[in-house]
Amino acid sequence: MRTPNLLCLALLLPVLSWAAPQAGSTKLDSESGITFVYIPSGCFNMGSSQGNADEQPEHQVCLEQGLWLGQTEVTQAQYLQVMGSNPSKFDEEGDNYPVERISWRKAAEMAEKLSTQTGKRYRLPSEAEWEYACTAAGQHDNYCGKGEIDDLAWYIDNSDETSQPVGEKEPNAWGLMDMSGNVREWLQDCWSPSYQGAPTDGSAWTSGDCNNRVLRGGSWSIEADKLRSTNRNRNDALSPSAIIGFRIALEP
Repeated sequence: MRTPNLLCLALLLPVLSWAAPQAGSTKLDSESGITFVYIPSGCFNMGSSQGNADEQPEHQVCLEQGLWLGQTEVTQAQYLQVMGSNPSKFDEEGDNYPVERISWRKAAEMAEKLSTQTGKRYRLPSEAEWEYACTAAGQHDNYCGKGEIDDLAWYIDNSDETSQPVGEKEPNAWGLMDMSGNVREWLQDCWSPSYQGAPTDGSAWTSGDCNNRVLRGGSWSIEADKLRSTNRNRNDALSPSAIIGFRIALEP
């Protein structure tokens, strides 16, 4: 009887070892110094039928696999550790402030450098992954979390005209912070003026205007009505700004 039992256990162990973490589980990545939150696979309705034209049509997206997403935006200390420089406008405020004045190219370069150094797969999240994570698969209707916007985000009414340390506002249902405000975030996707023909599997949109890349989330200089979870923006991929940073995704 022992041999069949041991055989069954041997066959079961790989399944157990590859079981997906729970939504909102965290881990500290020693190579990057970034704390990641697990975002599970699943489906949600992306966009808004009541929003701006570029937020339409509302459509279902299903992420086929989970991913790890930075709990906060990449900080100045984390960027400096990997890239050896700190281009931020607010570079004298503290290591825990988000890195900004980063072009899309430089944000992608940090992910590529980490991937080369570690053998892991770091990248910028797709727009669909970002909105799915922000709303916690539809648990949040308006912002990236529940409650009053002042409790969730740094924006023009409470920021004192500067970025602020990451992780000081309330998290969303999966433990992600600063997605509604502080700095806007670069994503993988090329810009398209609507969701007509957008991918429905959670992948990045790689057609369209790739000289401009998608930005999501609010910033310290943005009004409250621009902090909605479905609000979209774009910027020239080569142009840095003091209101733009990024967060990193890590594939399982």
